Formats: sequence, structure tokens, C-alpha cells
Amino acid sequence: MLILTRKVGESIVIDGRIVMTITRLEGDTVRVGIEAPSDVPVHRSEVYNEIQKNNQAALTSGGLTIPKLRCPT
Repeated sequence: MLILTRKVGESIVIDGRIVMTITRLEGDTVRVGIEAPSDVPVHRSEVYNEIQKNNQAALTSGGLTIPKLRCPT
């Protein structure tokens, strides 16, 4: 893990496409602004983990069946 020190108004750039800017500090809370291309999903880690859990459950639940295609004879 890379750990950086930033002040309010300072940014970091990831892969030349994603800019994270520290916008506010309040006590032990940091507000971060993120600029990323629309094709790059950006989620809080707890939301991302929930999405992954739900996707995995959908794959293993067997609730969704894909219909078999009939071959023309």
C-alpha cells in the first residue's frame, strides 16, 4: 500500500486518468473528490464488497436458468 500525505486542495493522479483531491478535513473525517472517466466504476469499499457478494450469490444460487437454444432441423 502506498501512503501519501496531502493537504486540503492537493491531489494525487492515478494512471493519468483518475484525480483524487482532498476537499475537506473535519476532525477524523476526510472528504475526497474523485474525477474519473465514466467507464471507470468508483465505489466506497463497503459498497463494492456488497456488489461482489451479491454477484457471487447470483452465480451460485442457481435461481437463474438460461434457456437452451433449439437447433433448427
